[in-house]
Amino acid sequence: MDFNKLVEQLSKLDYKNLYHNDFFLTWDKSLEELNAIWTVADAIRQLREENKSAKIFDSGLGISIFRDNSTRTRFSFASACNLLGLEIADLDEQKSQIAHGETLMETANMLSFMADVIGIRDDKFIGKGHTYQKEFADSVQEGFEDGVLKQRPTVLSLQCDIDHPTQMMADTLHFAHYFGGFDKLKGKKIAMSWAYSPSYGKPLSVPQGGVGLWTRLGMDVVLAHPEGYEIMDDVNEIAKKNAKESGGSYKVTNDMKEAFKDADIVIPKSWAPYAFMERRTDLYGQGDWDGIDKLEKELLAENANHKDWECTEEMMKLTRNGKALYGHPLPADITGVSCKEGEVAASVFDRYRKELYQEASFKPYIIAAMIFLMKVKDPEAKLNELYTNSTPRLNG
Repeated sequence: MDFNKLVEQLSKLDYKNLYHNDFFLTWDKSLEELNAIWTVADAIRQLREENKSAKIFDSGLGISIFRDNSTRTRFSFASACNLLGLEIADLDEQKSQIAHGETLMETANMLSFMADVIGIRDDKFIGKGHTYQKEFADSVQEGFEDGVLKQRPTVLSLQCDIDHPTQMMADTLHFAHYFGGFDKLKGKKIAMSWAYSPSYGKPLSVPQGGVGLWTRLGMDVVLAHPEGYEIMDDVNEIAKKNAKESGGSYKVTNDMKEAFKDADIVIPKSWAPYAFMERRTDLYGQGDWDGIDKLEKELLAENANHKDWECTEEMMKLTRNGKALYGHPLPADITGVSCKEGEVAASVFDRYRKELYQEASFKPYIIAAMIFLMKVKDPEAKLNELYTNSTPRLNG
């Protein structure tokens, strides 16, 4: 890619509100702000590929708080922080004073004395994750205003119960590269489909984040799932509104084949029904472990009624010319590999393995771009400075 053209493209966008801000939900940001993040992600990637340092910090901390397990997002955040010059520290809540009653206000401020960015993943409980992230941000803002904190760290959502913004932004940048530009995505049909999994309680934030973002790009978005696997009503309404404004379309169907027919992109991914996730949150709040065990068995049994919701070779033949791009946030439940029966046939997954890994590779750059734009007052000047600087990243 032409680095100078990327900087020129950035100069035409209105993204100033990102400076000294946080990032929680894609639909809370303007489309120009999202385009700025995609543009800077490409620019930072270009710097690294040309062995040029992208460091904008010579000290400081990037702190991660993962309240659920993670591989790709955890290491993407660490990679992004390191790429920009930050050290990374991970909060293990079991080893902290949180277990002894430390308040969220105290935790947020005690972590933030030398922190420039804090990434939080909290996706397990409906009504809790996004709320926790916002309360954390409010706590550091109060600490900053009180003069306790000499700088105010940026807070990034690395996934919550509503949205998975870094994943969706990375996936979308992958689609744009694959099809030759964001302008080529307009009018493309993308199927976000539920798929069978033998596991329990997968977050809704991937399908919700997908339909909430792709409908803004003029894409024809189809959300497919069995009856009972609905997403949040609020997100459905956001997707409908976005599609109307962008000239795209949004449809919900209970037929996986309908979603796949003539699709340009397919993303078959399991998630738990919203109603079940609400019940699980209530049961955890009550400490009802027997109720949780019963709910898990109930949901696994319900999943088992829909084993035919699998991305097979036959399903892929329904897509446009039988050659739709297969995508997934990973890890996928691969039939005969990671499980007996799952989301995707092994032959389909293997055929798209390269593209899947490329899809995942965009996430560190998306996170780095978010941090960059929220910390650098004049991003265009800083990018030009980094590009013309003779300091190589690798001095080997």
